[in-house]
Amino acid sequence: MTYSTSWKTPQSFLTMISIVVPIAFSSWMALLNNFVIERANFDGSDIGLLQSVREIPGFLAFTAVFVLLFIREQRFMLLALGALTLGTAITGFFPSLYGLLLTTLLMSTGFHYFETLKQSLSLQWLSKDETPEMLGKFISVGALASLLTYGALWICLQVFKLDYQWVYLVFGGIGFLLVVWIAVSFPQFQTEVQQNKTLVLRKRYWLYYALTFMSGARRQIFVVFAGFLMVEKFGYSAAEITLLFLVNYVFNFLFAKKIGKYIGKVGERKALLFEYIGLIGVFVGYALVQNAHWAAALYVVDHLFFALALAIKTYLQKIADPADLASTAGVSFTINHIAAVFIPVAFGFIWLVSPAAVFYVGALMAAVSLILSLNIPAKPEEGNEVRILRWS
Repeated sequence: MTYSTSWKTPQSFLTMISIVVPIAFSSWMALLNNFVIERANFDGSDIGLLQSVREIPGFLAFTAVFVLLFIREQRFMLLALGALTLGTAITGFFPSLYGLLLTTLLMSTGFHYFETLKQSLSLQWLSKDETPEMLGKFISVGALASLLTYGALWICLQVFKLDYQWVYLVFGGIGFLLVVWIAVSFPQFQTEVQQNKTLVLRKRYWLYYALTFMSGARRQIFVVFAGFLMVEKFGYSAAEITLLFLVNYVFNFLFAKKIGKYIGKVGERKALLFEYIGLIGVFVGYALVQNAHWAAALYVVDHLFFALALAIKTYLQKIADPADLASTAGVSFTINHIAAVFIPVAFGFIWLVSPAAVFYVGALMAAVSLILSLNIPAKPEEGNEVRILRWS
């Protein structure tokens, strides 16, 4: 599809919205643990409840397709971003369990609907040739925004000694103003194919669903247990963990676009094979590592592999009916969050017996994903979704 050669293009729109989430969500996450303990007097059960509530909108992401019966995707995305930034901005003014549950639900609903719609519109607006590199570029832009946000947060807290409520208000407010500017600056872009407004589950997408589920399971091990390993086994401080995140964002900024370009060059199967072979090594490394510096290196490499998961999205773009992209984006987010229900709890019990066993199971999950990715054709397309077990 073609648009004006001015800066008001779908690519520019997607780039700008990739800046908003890091500003609002990164600040929310960076301050959360200190805020809930110092201002809201949270204990372990309270933070567990809050994080569970935060995941609820992820399970309900499939409902986005029903909202699209009443509102266009682009406008819905901006409303979702508005909810995300507003939820962040008002968080500091509600330092209580019920107040934080409500503000978190507002923020998280906006975040998960936004991520669902961003995937849908990216795959609709971008050509198949440019999608891998552009998705990588969006990650790079977001990483740079996160780096600048963390730096600005440090200045606000350490130099200006701002209270939490004003820091949340500043960064959520900046994000909200950006959303307003984007809304009034960009036109409504047209899509070539009318999207299905019903829930779509197709047998021929089964491999995409399976890869998405396994990707969600792998993410839980990284988010919940890799960082916990750094603190419990190697004694990393909060400042050192923050530094690791900064290193991760630097690497994403430098390499995510190149990784996207690599996926476009070699294809989804080879890219995912490389990712999962690497992940097997990373998880086994977590299980065996005895040196804090090597553990940090594994953590950075593990995070970098997330960019290769873009290949799952580009695989969907190539095999899907273009009319299914919005519905399938919602379904995939729900599938991706299934693992968030049971892995943290179940693997937490395994951790009590053997932390290494958690990562060995993670290596096994990566091996399952490796086997699944072998079933991706060299040139996936509609009618050629898998090499074996082809279902209509």
